[in-house]
Amino acid sequence: MIYVTGDTHGDIERFKAADFRKLRKGDTLIICGDFGFIWNGSKTEISTLKKLSAKEYTIAFADGCHENFDLLESYPEELWHGGKIHRISRNIVHLMRGEVYTIENKKIFTFGGGHSHDYEFRKDGENWWEREQPTHKEITSGLKNLYANDNKVDYIITHEPPSSLKDCLRVDVFERLEVHAFFEELIKTCQYEKWFFGKCHIDKHIPLKFYAVFNNVIRL
Repeated sequence: MIYVTGDTHGDIERFKAADFRKLRKGDTLIICGDFGFIWNGSKTEISTLKKLSAKEYTIAFADGCHENFDLLESYPEELWHGGKIHRISRNIVHLMRGEVYTIENKKIFTFGGGHSHDYEFRKDGENWWEREQPTHKEITSGLKNLYANDNKVDYIITHEPPSSLKDCLRVDVFERLEVHAFFEELIKTCQYEKWFFGKCHIDKHIPLKFYAVFNNVIRL
């Protein structure tokens, strides 16, 4: 089975919650950005990753705003379920931007990244990376991959919400990036069942197809 949850921000306690304990061997857990367990390469972090690597289910995460992209991009790149990933460990993978994966016969389009609203208080290369913001090249690649799938997928997984949802959610209402325009275009041109995003740190269904997800673990 496939499950989706929100940002974990390096909090191992999240994986002890009741919703996480329902995952079984062979399941896939998708995290909508800000995984947070690849941040400083410390002994504690390495130990925590080993604990997560012992899980019997797969942990697949899109990147968010708060990632160490230097570390993340140092992991080997490979193909997984039809799309490109960074292989973190046996059962942990980073889902790259603009890729389409086929998992349990479901097509899933992922597009991580976004914008840190507190970036002016962060230091480049230390706790903030410009690569958090998706590039035009990544957007173009995503469009090509969707076109190759006839612009039809079952699920869309992102970190940022589409800009049209920002006002109703009252988050980042004045923030507009190229990726937000891209997402608005997907709403019009792509066929999908549900769209999940994690940045807002709330659990809320926005009819008809949108889901802000944080603590909940939702079965697809």
